[in-house]
Formats: sequence, structure tokens, C-alpha cells
Amino acid sequence: MKYYFAPLEGVTGYIYRNAYETFFGQIDKYFMPFISPTKNKGFTSRELNDVLPEHNQGLIVVPQILTNNSEHFIGTVNELTKFGYDEINLNLGCPSGTVVAKCKGSGFLSRRKELDEFLEEIFSKATTKISIKTRIGKDSPDEFYELIKIFNKYPLEELIIHPRIQTDYYKNKPNMVVFKDALSLSKNPVCYNGDIFNVKNYEELIEMYPNLDTVMLGRGIIANPVLISEIKNNNIIDKQVVKEFHDAVCTGYQKVLSGDKNVLFKMKELWFYMIHLFADSDKYAKKIRKTDSLNEYKSIISRLFQELEIENTPLREF
Repeated sequence: MKYYFAPLEGVTGYIYRNAYETFFGQIDKYFMPFISPTKNKGFTSRELNDVLPEHNQGLIVVPQILTNNSEHFIGTVNELTKFGYDEINLNLGCPSGTVVAKCKGSGFLSRRKELDEFLEEIFSKATTKISIKTRIGKDSPDEFYELIKIFNKYPLEELIIHPRIQTDYYKNKPNMVVFKDALSLSKNPVCYNGDIFNVKNYEELIEMYPNLDTVMLGRGIIANPVLISEIKNNNIIDKQVVKEFHDAVCTGYQKVLSGDKNVLFKMKELWFYMIHLFADSDKYAKKIRKTDSLNEYKSIISRLFQELEIENTPLREF
């Protein structure tokens, strides 16, 4: 089985990736939070820092592009190849309302003719491998059966499928009927993404699809960074290692961000997920949200790790 780390804007940038690799590893590919190109716009400082090779040493990383403009996609690919990247991922999965309103991300799925023309253009000109991360439709799961005909026309490196529609956001259950059909219909390699929060979720997935050989983990692995070790080796979570990982991420942000506010913003985003790892954590979750002092934050986190225990039941879905 190959394990991919899903991109999550605001969380899984290079500071987080490097800390994760140091303490946990076992990731076959890290997918970067998306780059959103526009006409005559180079990389933002965030985007540039994320793709710089010196910030990704020893990692297998794949930049992701969010656009519905083939010229912008090709231009960005050409810039990324200068850094040595040989695979680029197209984001057709982002369900954000502001993204969808511009017919990007999963919003692009509703414009199948334009999508087909876009893919024809980028595959005729791109000099790298191209993978796609997609949802199964914008408004209806039935849309997937037309989308797969389009995807099958092109030599994708991989088709990474999150089997929800855009309007689901992260509610409801992944549509495993459509995913099963995707495995049989796709002419390209398929990777599964969605709602793997614990070992049980993973085992149920593999039981249903024993030939599946690639999974992408997102919210579940951010909440529980030891998830792959639990899956592969039945390892028990070491709270001290999680604390050291947290501290490495926080220190990394302190080195590159100015002021408590910016560091706290990043760490609060991480705790939105990681708080689910701990039993009886509501009180601490509230304290983390409310604090505006980095020193106070560090004191709160120190007490959290001292006083709270890791959940002794499989991590809940959230």
C-alpha cells in the first residue's frame, strides 16, 4: 500500500511537512496546498517558500494547481519544472464556495465541455506528469459517469478520488458505490481519499476493495499523526512524541513568521484537528481558541499534554 498526505491549505505547508517527516515519516507522496495562478502573477511568498527545493529536502512532494485556465496552468507548470518537479496535481476537488463560484476546484466539474478542452490543452503542452484530485461531481453523484469518460481520454499519472459531491462539503458519507464503479471504469490508476480516521475505517476500505493499492490521508492523519504506524504496525500512540512533533511545528513557525498572532493562527488551525486525539478535551479546545498570547498558549499546551490522555477508543469521525 502507498500512503499519500493530502494537501490542506493553512496546515500542511513545508514547516508541517518537514516536522511530520522527522517524527513519523512513512509517506510516499506529500501533496502541497494549491497554487492559484492568475494572469501576470508569479508565486506569492507563501507559494514560493512551499515549493523551494531547499524546503523539501528528502521529501517526495507534488505541487497542486487550482485553475480553470489552461494558459495559467501551463505557465505555472513551466515555472515549477525549473525547480525540478516532474509531477503536477490538478485540483478538481476543493468544495469552497468562493472557489466554486469561480468555476474552479469542484466547481469546474459542472462544465464538462470546458473541462475536456482544458485537459486536452494542458496534456498537449505540459512537460510533466499530471495527476488529478477530484470529487465525483458538483451536484449529483451521477455526474461522475460522464466525468470518467473525460478523464479516461488522458494519460493521468493518477486519479485521486474523494467520493463526495461538492455540495456535500465534508458532510454525509463517501459514496462507495460510485467509487467501486470508478475502480472498474478508470483507465488510469486510482487512489482513494476520504474519511479514513482510524484503523477500522482503513480495514473496512481494504476489505471492500482488496486490490486498492493507494490511499490519501487528510483530516484523519492531521488529527492523529501516528495513524499510518497504527495501520501498518499496530503501534500505540506515544504522547511524548506527539508533543515533540507539536513543538517542532510551533518552533518552525516562530522562525519564519513575525508576531504571536501569526504563529497562533497557524497553531490554532492545527489544533482544530489534533484536539480530537485527546479525551475530555473541550475545556482545552476553548482555551486554545481564546488565547492571544503565545506564552499563554505554550502554557496551555504544556498542561494539556500533562493532564489529558490519548483517546483509548478509535478516533471519532469529525
